[in-house]
Amino acid sequence: MIIYALPFIAALIGWFTHSLLISLLFHPAKEISIPGIKIQGLFPKRQQELAGKLGALVAREFVSFKGITDKINQPDTVRKVMPFIENHIDQYINVKLKEEVPLLAMFINEETMGGIKKGLIGEIEVLFPALISQMTANLEQDLDIENMIAEKVKALSSGKLEEMVHSGLRKELQFIKIIGALLGFIIGLILLLLTLF
Repeated sequence: MIIYALPFIAALIGWFTHSLLISLLFHPAKEISIPGIKIQGLFPKRQQELAGKLGALVAREFVSFKGITDKINQPDTVRKVMPFIENHIDQYINVKLKEEVPLLAMFINEETMGGIKKGLIGEIEVLFPALISQMTANLEQDLDIENMIAEKVKALSSGKLEEMVHSGLRKELQFIKIIGALLGFIIGLILLLLTLF
């Protein structure tokens, strides 16, 4: 009679082995030495190497300073910031400039002030793309994205790394366990059929 439970026992073994394999990705966090064998979770053991590769991948594939520059310098982006710039120029011409150079306010009328404002805005529109390009070029030189990401990943505790993977891949990890149980059940069923026939 116990032979008929073979598919269910095999399914349980499949679930357990796949759960164990997932657990071995992270545990043990510190290397354990058993005579002749050293055991450590895959992620903790290779965290330094993975950090370097992840940093390189992010820097190469996901963070493009050229892409950032191109996006900021698009006409729509420039148009969106121009009202802010215009307001600032208005404030400067109509308030600060008059306070800083009171004599200027006596000799320059509103029409001339409007012309100055228009000229400044035109210059800013021309200057803006070059300024952004220069700023992003400086950032690219100053920021080592690859190293920043690598250092952050290296600094993660084993528990935090495990928590991140489990929270991001909860359904997938559960699916792996179910597949293990299903494969175990199928193998157990095949063994049962071979035994009976």
